[in-house]
Order: sequence, then C-alpha cells, then structure tokens
Amino acid sequence: MASSADSRALATWLATQNDAVLSAVLAERGASPNASWADFFDAAEALQDAPALTRALASLPRPLAEALAAVADGGTAPEPARSALTTRALVAPDGSAYPAVAAAVATMAPVAPAAPEPAAGATESDAAAAERAFTAAATLAEILQLALTSPLARIGSGALGASERRRLLEAGIVDDPATADELVAVAATTGLAAPTGKEWLVTADGLQWLQAGSVARWDEVARRLRDALPAGLRADGAGWIAVGDWPRAYPFDPSWPERAEQWRSLLHRWAMVGADGHSVPWAAGLAAGGDADLEALRALLPPEVDKVFLQNDLTAIAPGPLAPHLDLRLRTMALRESRAQASSYRFTPESIGAAITLGETAESMRAFLTELSLTGLPQPLAYEIERTAARHGLVKVVDDPSGLTLVRSDDPAVLDTLAVDQALRSLGLMRHAEGLASRSNPDAVFWMLADARYPVSMHDASGTARTVQRHRLAQPGEPASDPYAPLLERLRAAHESDSDAAWLGRELEHAVRAKALITVTVRLPDGSTRAFTLEASGLGGGRLRGRDKAADVERTLPVASIESVHPV
Repeated sequence: MASSADSRALATWLATQNDAVLSAVLAERGASPNASWADFFDAAEALQDAPALTRALASLPRPLAEALAAVADGGTAPEPARSALTTRALVAPDGSAYPAVAAAVATMAPVAPAAPEPAAGATESDAAAAERAFTAAATLAEILQLALTSPLARIGSGALGASERRRLLEAGIVDDPATADELVAVAATTGLAAPTGKEWLVTADGLQWLQAGSVARWDEVARRLRDALPAGLRADGAGWIAVGDWPRAYPFDPSWPERAEQWRSLLHRWAMVGADGHSVPWAAGLAAGGDADLEALRALLPPEVDKVFLQNDLTAIAPGPLAPHLDLRLRTMALRESRAQASSYRFTPESIGAAITLGETAESMRAFLTELSLTGLPQPLAYEIERTAARHGLVKVVDDPSGLTLVRSDDPAVLDTLAVDQALRSLGLMRHAEGLASRSNPDAVFWMLADARYPVSMHDASGTARTVQRHRLAQPGEPASDPYAPLLERLRAAHESDSDAAWLGRELEHAVRAKALITVTVRLPDGSTRAFTLEASGLGGGRLRGRDKAADVERTLPVASIESVHPV
C-alpha cells in the first residue's frame, strides 16, 4: 500500500486538475463512477492500491510499459510517453514514478512470449484468400438476416449460446461453432449487432450493411475491425503493427497473448491477414493506415448477377452471387434453399403470403419477378401468386380505439376455428360483436396468427391496411454524459471545505492504523513550534496519543495545534 506521503502527493495533483483531466484519469484506470471515495485522499489511496496498480500495468501497451519500467528504475520517460503515464496517475508531474508504482513494477515480471511460428501450410493463394473474404461476408449476412426476425440469444458472459450455435449449424449457415462465434464477434465489434438484454440484435448500421454489395460489405467491416483494434496493436494510431509482435503488445498482462490470438483470428476470418500473419494484398493499405485495394479484391471474386432463372417448379436459380439488394427482396417471397455461389430459391404459398404480410402485393411481386427473370414469369408461379393474394386478408387484425385488438373475418367458420385453436390460447380470444377480441397488442396478435399460418392482414381503426415489420433493431444508446461527474463533485466539495485539515487528519489516521513512527510539529501557546517523535497509538476527541521515543513518555497532543506530520 502507498504511504500517506505518496497518497498526498498524488491527491494534491488530482485536486489541481480540471474535470476533463480527472475523468480521463479515472477512465484510463478503470475506476468505478460509483466509488465511495469521500475526498481526493481516498481517490489517491485507491489508485495506488496494489490490485488497482496491477490492472493499470496490465493495460499498458508495450511502449508505455517500457517507458514506465525505465522510470521505475530511476530513468526518465520521453514525451509523449511521460504525459500518457501522468494521465494514468502512474508518474508524478516531475517525471518520477510514485513509489507504490515503482514497487508494483518491480514485483510484476513482464510477459514476453515467443513470436508465434507460422502455421503449417500457411502459404495461401490470393484466390483462396479472396474466397475466404467472400464466404465470411456472405455468412455474416446470413447470420444478420436470421437475427432480424429471430434475435440470437446470448449467455451471461455475452457469448453466443450453445443452442444458437446449433441453430446456425442446422440451418446450414455455418459449418462449425467457431465460425459462428467469430462472425458474431465480428458483428459486435464492428457495430452491426449489439447486445440488448439477453439477445444480440441487428443495429441500424447492420440493416444498412445488408443492402450493400459483397465488396462494399467486406470493406466496411474491414475498416471497422481495423479501427477497433486495441491501442497496443495500432501503428501510430493508424494501421497495425506486425502480427508477429501482437502477443508481446501488453507486457504486464498475462492474459493478453490469448486475446491477441483472438484478434488475429478475427482478422484472418475476415481475410485481412493470412495464416502466416502477413496482410493479404488488398488489405495492405489498411495495415498501413490507408484504404483497401478494393479493385484487387473485386478482380478475384465472382461477379454479382442481377438476373435469375424462374422455373415451372416454383424455383429460382441465380447463375452467380445475386446482388445483395435483389437477394434481400427475393428472400421476402421465396425460401433460399442453397447457399452456394449459384443460389436456388423456392416459392411456397407460405413464403408468398409472408411477402404480402410485409407489404408486397400481387402486382408488385409480378413486376419485380418479371424484371428479375431471364425466362419470364412462369404460369404456375403467376397462378400461385394470384391464389395466395386472393386468400390473403381472410383474417383481419384491427387496432380498435376501445383498447382491444379485434380479429375479423367474412367467413364465420374461420372465426370458429380461431376461437378453439390451442396454439392461440395465450391471446385470450373472446367473442365480440365484430368477430373476436383480444387484450394483447395488435402486433402480437398479428404475428401469432401469421406464425400459425393464417392468411392475416393488419388494419388501422379506419380499416386501412398497413404493413408490419417484424424485425426489431437494437436501439442506439443515449449520448454519453460524464459518468464521473457526481463523484468529482463530491471530491471537490470535500477538498474545498478544509483541505489542509482533511490531509492532516488522514495522515494521522494512517499513522495510527500502522502504529507508525512519525515526527509531529506542534504549535505551542507562545507561537513557537516544537517537533516530537512519536509512535502513534490513538486518535480521538481531537487529540493524538503516542509514546515519545526521546523522553520515553506517553504524550497527548491536540490535533488543532499540529502543523505537520512526517514519517520517520
């Protein structure tokens, strides 16, 4: 633990800083905004506590760790390392390390793992790396598409749940759990998905990303991944340092090598680096802090197509990767059956009905598919669209001003079926003059009926049909205010009340707890001062008690008369 003098030196510096600097210090050191500190002395003691220093040292990237080690050994730190260490409350303004910090550095052996050996068979052709880039972007798009209508569950640690990994495997979206974990991590790191409660939800950025082409998708994620790299991996805050140096980027953090490997694996998954750790050709610009060479990547990828073959068996075949914006719309009305570069889709009454539920009409689907098709609109598909559209809306959900949700139908037999359908019990459907009624909200009623395969449409109170979007996006967070503002206000109030008396009281308390030998300077009634060397033993009632080592007697001194305290 830091001595009282050390804590006072740091506390004095803290008290002279403005709120912006103090907030930066506390954020760098990972201090809790809810800390119960009463004054700056408390703050200084907490920042110089051994566990807090262990965490602070573990967060230092290699250049700062080496600079601090030099300072702790009696040397000096050059700028900008000195300023960075000062704002972490590890180095005093004069450039010296606080004694508690120097002691912590002396007891922590820097982690120095050997550079990783390149993986066997690490040589990879540019074409193979480009294939990895295409596959990663396409698979992430599949994951986000699924999460739009069925959010992915997350466990307490924030990771993807085992059941969700299994769901992605069974859907044929991924080939192994590691791929699922890494691509969800990519989505979270780059802001395409965000945690909301116990779920991963797609963000507005993620929804927009799904509309982009394959190369643009890869580029957006690659840039965001590069910008999200920890500071210790960045080269002058721009690109990234050699991947072989990543395991040594945080010398005082024993857990870092494992985390470094996780970061390397994400960039390899996204085809930014090869298995040998070197940047792939089109990502070399990103590694240097610039832009990727997208034309080099595009030249290695199969070209996107904007047409499909519509067939009489109600299927569609894309002769290559279908342009994402077309794929997204086609998949609202057809089920995607294969995920190869030449994808296939199948139309069913349910998939066509789902498209109508989302706002499509028979006319809009015919126009879209005719424009998309290389073979015209087959008669069986045109018939199925008309038949499904004619049936759609047989059941109407109405948001009634009375507060109830009404379920109407021109076919009394359908209402009778709904009333006894056990799958709809949770809606609590009741007989009503206009059909059936439920106390559940209209969207919940609508989607439960849609999931039960009823031809349902949504209407407002005036009877006008409206579309219902099922996907739920992650909501953006509120603009962040300074979380440390209340804590800083409390610390400043304590400092401004009587800072000198507060420092003295804390030093005396510290000495009594440690039964320390201290020199106390006391102001006598005649205005002169006298120094006593005491072994502090008690403090109370405004008096300090201790044994005078020189006279070998017990003395009691009024705290109000004590001018200063110094350790012996």
